[in-house]
Amino acid sequence: MKLKNTLGIAIGSFVAATSFGALAQGQGAVEGELFYKKQYNDSVKHVEDGYNPGASIGYFLTDDVSLNLTYDKTNHTRSNDGTGHQKIKGDNFGLNAQYHFGTVGDALRPYVSGGVAHKSMTNVIADGHSGRDQSTFLTAGAGVKWYITDNLFARAGVEADYKLDNGKWDYAPTVGLGVNFGGNGGKVAPAPVPAPAPIAEPEPEAPIAEVVRVELDVKFDFDKSNVKPQYAADINNVADFMKQYPATTTTVAGYTDSVGTDAYNQKLSQRRADAVRAALVNQGVAANRVDAVGHGKANPVASNATAEGRELNRRVEATVQAEAK
Repeated sequence: MKLKNTLGIAIGSFVAATSFGALAQGQGAVEGELFYKKQYNDSVKHVEDGYNPGASIGYFLTDDVSLNLTYDKTNHTRSNDGTGHQKIKGDNFGLNAQYHFGTVGDALRPYVSGGVAHKSMTNVIADGHSGRDQSTFLTAGAGVKWYITDNLFARAGVEADYKLDNGKWDYAPTVGLGVNFGGNGGKVAPAPVPAPAPIAEPEPEAPIAEVVRVELDVKFDFDKSNVKPQYAADINNVADFMKQYPATTTTVAGYTDSVGTDAYNQKLSQRRADAVRAALVNQGVAANRVDAVGHGKANPVASNATAEGRELNRRVEATVQAEAK
């Protein structure tokens, strides 16, 4: 019956993970997990090591930090050393915080954890009689989560528990399978695009002004945001044009190819736009005249199905126009 219940929970979790399109990692996400650990019971005398099934639920306070409630059941272990080979049972409750390394959307996210736990065991031999051992532990752990999809992950790690009663340690290598849902996906709100300034209607008698413009198209290497030296002349040309027409402003727009997650490409495209903006400012253009906006992998100019097309899509674009006097 216990096996059927566990399978039912696992299948239900998988269905939930694959049924909701709005599920995401990041701040605000909830993670639920079923795990199984090898429990080395070194802090209690006359108790064999065991295998403990358990479950946890956590909430991401930020993109990287989660707070987790855990429960596992002492199972598959007995007393030893001439104490009757009694079956040991118990309950373990814990609260811990996890810090995740890397970026939301990465397939592998290592983590470290720390917290507190309360554990109890029945039929523990102490002072010549059987009873219940109840203790408080400080916990520390480390491991890695593999996000098989944005919402389904597997975990492998190890936990060390320090028993405050006698200063001894327990250890527990652990594997788990879980679901993640409800977060912001690591996305940040894009920078607002300034509204264009209204253009005054010319007087009927005035001659029609000639509009002059200059365009900028900077390409980037895969997963890079540094501006290559070959585009220095093009950037200088745009900077000279803006200095010639001091009333002009522009917005540099950054893009990526389709490789990688939406969250990562959004940040990469913003870094590329910021790099071109910085190059224009370094050439003497006032910072308040240049905005930078990342658009991720939106608006491709070529097919992402080929290497040549992806190379064309890794770009920053800008246009500046003015009325010639």
